[in-house]
Amino acid sequence: MNAPTQTLDPRRDGPVLITGGAGFIGTNLATRLLESGRRVVVFDNLSRPGVQANAHWLWHRFGDRVSIEIADVRDAERVRAAVGNASQVFHFAAQVAVTSSLVDPRDDFEINLGGTLNVLEAMRGLDTPPSLVFTSTNKVYGALGDVALEVADERYRPCDGTLDRAGVAESRPLDFHSPYGCSKGGADQYVLDYARSYGLPAAVFRMSCIYGPHQCGNEDQGWVAHFLKRALHREPITLYGDGRQVRDILFVQDLADAFIRCQARMSELAGRAFNMGGGPANALSLREVLGFITALIGRAPRIEYGPWRVGDQRWYVSDTQAFQGATGWTPTVDAREGIARLHDWLVDSMVPGAHAVAPASRTHAA
Repeated sequence: MNAPTQTLDPRRDGPVLITGGAGFIGTNLATRLLESGRRVVVFDNLSRPGVQANAHWLWHRFGDRVSIEIADVRDAERVRAAVGNASQVFHFAAQVAVTSSLVDPRDDFEINLGGTLNVLEAMRGLDTPPSLVFTSTNKVYGALGDVALEVADERYRPCDGTLDRAGVAESRPLDFHSPYGCSKGGADQYVLDYARSYGLPAAVFRMSCIYGPHQCGNEDQGWVAHFLKRALHREPITLYGDGRQVRDILFVQDLADAFIRCQARMSELAGRAFNMGGGPANALSLREVLGFITALIGRAPRIEYGPWRVGDQRWYVSDTQAFQGATGWTPTVDAREGIARLHDWLVDSMVPGAHAVAPASRTHAA
C-alpha cells in the first residue's frame, strides 16, 4: 500500500530536517524523501561507526539536494537554527545502547533527554513550528517481568493468549529500566507533554527492532545486521541469555512509510504515542533468526553464550493496531524476505570477500 501524498503548509516549504540523519534509519528515510523530490537536511555529529559512509553515500547519490550539517543535538544554537528552517522534523539523534548508558549515564541523559529538549524548545520558539516525529523505544515498558512466559520450542511465548496474538499496546504502564530507558522515556514524555501543553504538532513512535540496508550493526544495537555480519565473516555470535528472546522486527522501508504517513496526518495524530514494529506476524526469537541466517549462507554460525543483560526483555512484540487504524499502514516486507534483502545488501556493500559465500536458494523469499 502506497503512502499518501504529503501536503505542506504553504507557509512552511523548507527542507525536511532529520537529526541523526546519517544513521541507518535516517539514511533510509532521507533516501525515500529525496527520491520523492523533497529537500533534506541531515543533522548528525557523525560520531557512530559507519555513519560517515552513510553521509558520503547520500551526498554522492543526491548531490546538493541533501545538506549534511555536522553538528550535535546538545548544541542548542545549532539545533535552533536548523529547526527554524525546517518544514518537518524527524528526531532520531540519540545514544542508542543500554550497555553504554550503564557505563556513562550522564552522557546518555545529555544526548537523549537534553538533545530532545533542545529540539522541542526550538520548535516552541517559532510562530509556526514544523511537525515532529520522535523515535522512542520499547524499553519504556521496562523488562516486562510481570508477563508470564512459557518456553515453546525455540522461543518464549506469553501464557496470556490475547497478549501473544496482539502484542504490547500503548496502554501498557511505563516502567523505565536502565539509564537508557529513563532518558528515552523521559524524552518520549516531554514530546507528548509539549504537544499537550504548547500545542506542538508532535508524535512519538515507540520502536521495536528495525533492520535493513545501511545498518552497521553491533551487539548493542542493530542485532539482525550484527548477526549477519558475524556469520558472513565466520566470526562467533554471542547470545546473551538463552537466545529464546522474542522481538518483532520491522524492515526499515516499512518504517519509512509509517513515518511519512504520520507526518501527513499530524493534525490528527499530534500528542499520541504509537508502538511501532513488525507485529506478531514478524515476531522471531534470536534462535529463529539464526536459523534463517543458516539457510541463507549454507552453514550454521558459531554460537557463544553470555549472561543475561540488565533490562533485557525476554519477550516483546508491538501491538501496532492503533497506528494501523489511524493511518491504514501495515508492514509489507515479511521477516524472511527482509533478512534476505539485508544479507544481499551486506554482501554487495559492506562485507569484503563475502561474495565467496554461496547463499542458499531464495525460494522462500517473496
